[in-house]
Amino acid sequence: MLQRPDAFNAECPTRQVLDRIGDKWAVLILIMLERETLRFNELRRRIERVSQKMLSQTLKSLERDGLVRREVFATVPVTVEYSLTDLGRTLAHTVQGLTLWAETHIGAVQEAQRRYDRGESPGPIPAAVFAPAGRAPAGPGTLREG
Repeated sequence: MLQRPDAFNAECPTRQVLDRIGDKWAVLILIMLERETLRFNELRRRIERVSQKMLSQTLKSLERDGLVRREVFATVPVTVEYSLTDLGRTLAHTVQGLTLWAETHIGAVQEAQRRYDRGESPGPIPAAVFAPAGRAPAGPGTLREG
């Protein structure tokens, strides 16, 4: 009888997948490859501060998980391109939602960090931090453009 996945159990395969997609390099690679197929060095140039070793390890892990396809072309020197698999595209779509959340809420997060660093209570973040330009606040979570 199959047991129901339990991401809170360290031995659960679901937890291992969550660990992978919780990795900042994996997230950035997924976002970049959702846009287009790229060669290793192009990925390295576009993702600032990722080391060659970390990029290589992360790509191998994503390939092993069935999220990234590695295609080798017999050229001199050899050409290797990376793209998302169909499974990888489903995850990249989900990750885009997290990216949008981060971009939308960065003002509120930065304000909370400033308050924390000054030793202030977390209290409510001013509505101006959340409201889109020229519109009244739509409720928590809407960042003002600017």
